[in-house]
Order: sequence, then structure tokens, then C-alpha cells
Amino acid sequence: MSETNYSEEHIRSLDWKEHIRLRPGMYIGKLGDGSAYDDGIYILLKEVLDNCIDEYVMGHGKKVEITIEGPRVTVRDFGRGVPLGKVVDVVSKINTGAKYDSKAFKKSVGLNGVGTKAVNALSTYFKIESVRDGQLKKAEFDTGVLRKDEKLVTTQEPNGTRVTFEPDEGIFRHFQYREQHIERLLWNYCYLNTGLTIVYNGQKFQSKNGLLDLLTTKMDGEPLYPIIHLVGDDIEVAMTHANHYGEEYYSFVNGQHTTQGGTHQGAFREAVAKVIRDHFKKDWEATDIRTGIVAAVSVKVIEPVFESQTKTKLGSLEIEPGGQSMRSFVGDFLATKLDNFLHKHPETVQALQGKILESERERKELSGIRKLARERAKKASLHNRKLRDCRVHLDDAKNDPRKLETTLFITEGDSASGSITKSRDVNTQGVFSLKGKPLNAYGLTKKGVYENEEFNLIQAALNIEDGMDGLRYNRIVIATDADVDGMHIRLLLMTFFLQFFPDLIKNDHLYILQTPLFRVRNKKETIYCYSDEERQRAILKLGKSAEITRFKGLGEISPDEFKNFIGPDMRLEPVQITKDASVHDLLEFYMGKNTPQRQDFIIGNLKVEKDLVKEEGKADPLGDIARKLEENEVEV
Repeated sequence: MSETNYSEEHIRSLDWKEHIRLRPGMYIGKLGDGSAYDDGIYILLKEVLDNCIDEYVMGHGKKVEITIEGPRVTVRDFGRGVPLGKVVDVVSKINTGAKYDSKAFKKSVGLNGVGTKAVNALSTYFKIESVRDGQLKKAEFDTGVLRKDEKLVTTQEPNGTRVTFEPDEGIFRHFQYREQHIERLLWNYCYLNTGLTIVYNGQKFQSKNGLLDLLTTKMDGEPLYPIIHLVGDDIEVAMTHANHYGEEYYSFVNGQHTTQGGTHQGAFREAVAKVIRDHFKKDWEATDIRTGIVAAVSVKVIEPVFESQTKTKLGSLEIEPGGQSMRSFVGDFLATKLDNFLHKHPETVQALQGKILESERERKELSGIRKLARERAKKASLHNRKLRDCRVHLDDAKNDPRKLETTLFITEGDSASGSITKSRDVNTQGVFSLKGKPLNAYGLTKKGVYENEEFNLIQAALNIEDGMDGLRYNRIVIATDADVDGMHIRLLLMTFFLQFFPDLIKNDHLYILQTPLFRVRNKKETIYCYSDEERQRAILKLGKSAEITRFKGLGEISPDEFKNFIGPDMRLEPVQITKDASVHDLLEFYMGKNTPQRQDFIIGNLKVEKDLVKEEGKADPLGDIARKLEENEVEV
């Protein structure tokens, strides 16, 4: 084994922009192409918006204007404006900012002075403009390098800050802003800041009732009782129960959506169970109390501590350094406000009690079945190698930035799972191999899940039978062939997750893997094509003599090639439930009894897949159903 010299010449010191560009994941999490809600381009937008919101919270500026045209983003607030002598420094000198001074920004999200520097370093064009009392200061950058530092000029513009940037396409490959992700981000800002107006490309976003509006929007179907909305100093809560499995939470700290929860969400879950037990004077199981709960909780914390720069999970144990614990703060609030509410609303108490007793009955009925199911899951995983696990998991206690990249591929057949297993990243990517087509889960009870081997093993692999707290992978990726059977399996798996774990989808954990249908190559170049149109363009580029291969299934793609499709440039399409969709209605129509209406729908919307007809002479009605789902209510 050859030795590598290690001396002074191997030691490097990077400046701030070089380090951000070399290790962007440390600052903005995953990169992505814009298909997922937490992809880097939205983190860049959020970092700029957080500064605008902090200004609003401090009482300066009630409106924010956002324009996105192609790759260029412009954000204008009407706050105090950055102090004119520090405009360049605040976006280009690390550890520089006003938020180290708690008097200026007491309950801010961004406390480490990195946010806009990361946006600057990761953008090929970045401009900041600040207006203060009739004077305007401008500065322009390219990948963090100062290009223009203009002198002060007079202006008639109102006070505030304008930031314009274009993410670097060399880092965010093939990126595209998706309307649904931007709108979700902006609505969250408005729900948490009643009185704030955000104008995005001419569309106005406002909320009058805060978290009550959020929960009303997020609810799938009617709640079991009217939403409880409680507001206090530095805390706001909205909650109800729905007729579904699991627990669904939307938690926020200082306006930041903590998608991975944290100490405030944990304190809420604990306090809700305690208050309800005390009110009814019943020693109910916490899981029975919380099954079906849909809740939103927002707290304001001085100097919050997050687990990473992307601020997806709160780690603060206190509401301020040396102050009251998060647990007692949330607990005391609910012990007073929620208990008082229940005493005043007997109809809510009756509905709540009915839901808890129903959950208790089902849990007791399932107790024996669950024990046997766990034993079967362990045996099947050991002997049948259903799960090829990875080394890093989302629920790991250690603060590993790779947790956001953890992925479980659910695939069909030995050949496909074998190709993925050989080409995967063993640190962050696991593989679950299906045996045949799953059962249609629509109409099943939870008992049916435990009795069905495939479903039982999937929930055991994900560790979600008791809720999302134990979820082991950030992304669950359905990887099936691009044919009739593959599409059918895809829809059956989606039905399973929608039926029993809708919060998995609502929290952006479920994806579809896009793999190429064709490979077009000559001696000099290889192009992978994901549609017939891409194939035609590749033939024009490489010439008609190019070799064309049609991939009929994932198992036909060699492990060496598969590395290209599940690596950094992996194409994933998120499965999402849109604002107006009802999960129950969706499942009843598409996966329920074969009604005349559904038959007419399928017959009226048959689509001939060009490449499948050429190769196999088949039509693909299921592919068209998936297209209709995307156009109407579920995006596939």
C-alpha cells in the first residue's frame, strides 16, 4: 500500500465563500432541482425572506413584494433598511449582522449571521439595495465576489431592502421553482404573522386568523369537533381530531417551519395528553389520546438553538437562556387555556371522548396481532433479505447532516432491487424489495395492515407503526418499472400510504423515482432519455446511426449505469396532496368499488403510450389515471 505524504502544503484555509461553495449542504441542506419543498433553492429564498419577516416582527414594514421570473428572484421589504455603511458587510462578511444584538432582534430566526452570505456565495448574480431616509446604497456580487460597490445616491423610494439573486446552475442543476412549494412557504409566513401582506408575482397572501386558518386549510375533510384555537404570549396553538390514523403536526419557532419538530412539538404532545387525562380524570394511554390529532403550534424563543443551519428541528430546552423550560412553558399554557376551553365546550368534550375510546378499543384489539406481526417482520427481514438497510438514519441521535439524504427505495422484483442495491450509497440509501403486487389497501383496517406481510414489513422497515417520530428515512422512493404493472404497483403503494399514513405524504416524505426509458449513444457520447421527445432530440444530436436501447424494466439497467440515476442528479417527483383534495374521496373514486363512473372515466381517458405500443403493442390506462391524478388532485 502506497503512502501519501502529509505536510504543511496539504493544509488549506478557505475564505467564507469558498467554504460555502465547497460544502453547501452544511449551510442549506440538500441541493435538489426544486422538485422537493426543502430543496436548496427554496432555502435561499427563505433566508432572504426571514430577514424581511424579522423586520415585520420588530414593527417595521407590513408588506413584502416577491418577483420570480425564471431563475431570477427579487425580494423587497419595507422595513428600516440595512444601515448604509454596512450593506456590503452584512452579505459578505461571515459572523456579521444585527442579530447578535438581542435588543435589535429579540426573537429572530437567523442568529448566526450566515443566511444571506450563503445566498450570495451560491448565486451567480446577487444584488442588495438598501434605502434609508432618502438615500440608496447598491452592491452587486458574483458567487460572493464583490463586482460593484456603488456610491450613495438620493431616492424617492420608501425605506427598506431589496435583494435580487440567481442561484448558480452549476450547483443547483436543472433547477426550477415550483409554484406549490413557494405558495406553501408564503402561506406559512402569513399564518404566523397576521397583518402581514406578501405579494408574489401580483398574487396577494394574507391571513386574519393565524393558525386557525392554517389548520382549516390543511384539514382533509371535516374535523370531529370545531378547531380549538388558543393564543397567549409567545405561543399559539390550534388543534382538533380527524377520523384517520397517526398524528399530524405543523410546528413553528419564531416563524420558522420546523418540519422535523423538536422540543416545542415534544412538549406540546406531552402536555396535550396530560391535560386531557387530568380533565377527564382517566389514565388513558397517550397514543389513544393523540391518534387522529391534527395540530399546529407556534412559539417565540429568545436565541433559539436549532440542530442545523436549515433550522428544521428545534433543540432549545428553554424559551430563553437561563429561563423557563420549554416543557413547563407549553405545559402551563395548555393546562390553563385548553382545560378552560374544555370546561366551556361540552360538545367538544363529548366528541373528543368518543374518539379516544374508539382508539383505545382498536389498540386493545390489535395488541396481540401487533406482537406477532413484529416477530414476523424480524424473521422476514433476516431470512428473506427484504430490507437492505443503510448506515445513517433520520432518527439517529447524532447530528449528522447526511440524515436529510436518507432514502428507502421500495422496488419490485429481485433484479431491480439487485441493481439498486449494488449501485446505492450504503451510508444513506436502503432498499426494500416487494414480492409481487401489494394488496389494495383501500377500505382495510389497521388490522389488515398487520395481517398482510408486505404492508407489515414496510411499516416495520420505516418504523412508523406508532407515528412519525420514529421515521428512519427522510425520503421514501417508489421505484417501479415504467409499464402497466409498474404503474399499478405505484398506485397501490400510494393507496397504502394515503390510507394509513397520510402525514407521511403531507410532510413531503414520499417520492416517485424517474428512470430513463431510452439510452441513445455513439462512440463519443451517451444520452439517457426520459421520454420519447427526449429520444428524438438525442437522435438528432447524435445522428440516426446512434445505438438506441429501450429499458423495459429497472432490472435491465446495469448497476454501473444505475449510479447515474440514484446519485446527486436523481430525478424524484414528490407525491403531494393539493389544497382542495380529500384523501377519502380520492381513494374511494380511484381505488374503491369498480363503479360505472370510474369505468367511464377510464374508457374516456385511455392513452396510448407511444413507446409501449412500439415495443409491446399495449395501452396503459393506469398511466393515464396517474396523469389525471396529477392534473386534478394528486401530483405524481
